[in-house]
Amino acid sequence: MGSRLEAEINRAYYANKKYDVIATFVMVHHVKDLCVEDMGSFVRVTDRFIHIDDNHYFVIFHYITHRNAYKASQNLILKLDNYFKDSNASIAVDNFDITRSPTIVINRLKQIINEIKKNSFARIEDETILDSAI
Repeated sequence: MGSRLEAEINRAYYANKKYDVIATFVMVHHVKDLCVEDMGSFVRVTDRFIHIDDNHYFVIFHYITHRNAYKASQNLILKLDNYFKDSNASIAVDNFDITRSPTIVINRLKQIINEIKKNSFARIEDETILDSAI
């Protein structure tokens, strides 16, 4: 699975360098199993999502700024809440920086998810939460 994530991140970096296409990386966590078919109905056709495990998805919001990805994440949380009839979803949003290796991107998103889990009120966080975690 790791190599597929790395390939998708590198593909987004390539599109950015070659065609100036913007993107934002996010990781979705839910305590219940997330299936591919359901997740596919919750994101835009242009978005790429990769199943990591039963509780996590990696999503690339293509053609969208960090700010708009945050708004898209709010919409995704609402859809997950309505679908599961609970509020157990959380989403990590990280800025798009082509100088970061895919491993660093994935690790940062995992760190953000871990920080969200520490704060029961937070459901969506971006990389700024890592500054306060240091």
